[in-house]
Amino acid sequence: MSLIEALAILVAGFAAGVINAIVGSGTLITFPTLIAFGYPPFLANVSNTVGLIPGIGSGIFSYRRELSGQTRRLCTLGVFALLGGAVGSILLLQLPGAVFGHVIPVLILVACALVIAQPRLSKWLAHRRAGHPHGGLPLAAGVFLTGIYGGYFGAAQGVILISLLGIFLNDELQRLNGAKQILAGITNAVAALMFISFTHVAWGPAGLIAGGATIGGYIGGRYGRLLPARILRPLIVVIGVIAAVHLLT
Repeated sequence: MSLIEALAILVAGFAAGVINAIVGSGTLITFPTLIAFGYPPFLANVSNTVGLIPGIGSGIFSYRRELSGQTRRLCTLGVFALLGGAVGSILLLQLPGAVFGHVIPVLILVACALVIAQPRLSKWLAHRRAGHPHGGLPLAAGVFLTGIYGGYFGAAQGVILISLLGIFLNDELQRLNGAKQILAGITNAVAALMFISFTHVAWGPAGLIAGGATIGGYIGGRYGRLLPARILRPLIVVIGVIAAVHLLT
């Protein structure tokens, strides 16, 4: 690995850490970077997932204040995120890479539409929230399915999660963003453990991504949590659309 390659992967990891902490599409920076340097798609995907874990952890640390009072909710939804991540990682290990290739951009665009419609949908679902303070079965099912997607590839997993949380939970957007960090972290962690246990990881690039993402996750969480909803919501949509376009090209 050349010095330029190492620096590029390190910078990509930093940028991914920042974006993951604020919204969640960092894979769209690190994954193409690894591909550009000649890593096969499967190996790039696996190594990227492992490398981004420390950055997610530092992002969660930055959002610790917003996570206060969400323990019960996150324990409930975390089980479904874990199960989904396990299923998604198994699918990646067992199925051809083209299985979800055409579905991923559609999922991201649907997530963007949900983010835009979230305020109206939230009002429509307000009467249901009274009996389901943790989102009920629909949210649990959504987190599980998102976990499958996240364990398999994970680009814009955060966009999908925050749109679901915003629709089914009556809470501030930044608190939901903190919850998103935990759920995405659970999914990615179980997927990373599966990959480390059952397939080859390119530890050089994974380590560089981890170093950059750790710093980026802390910085992104520290300043991203200060963004008001009127700025954060359009930012989520823009990044999600960019992600979908990137995957379609």
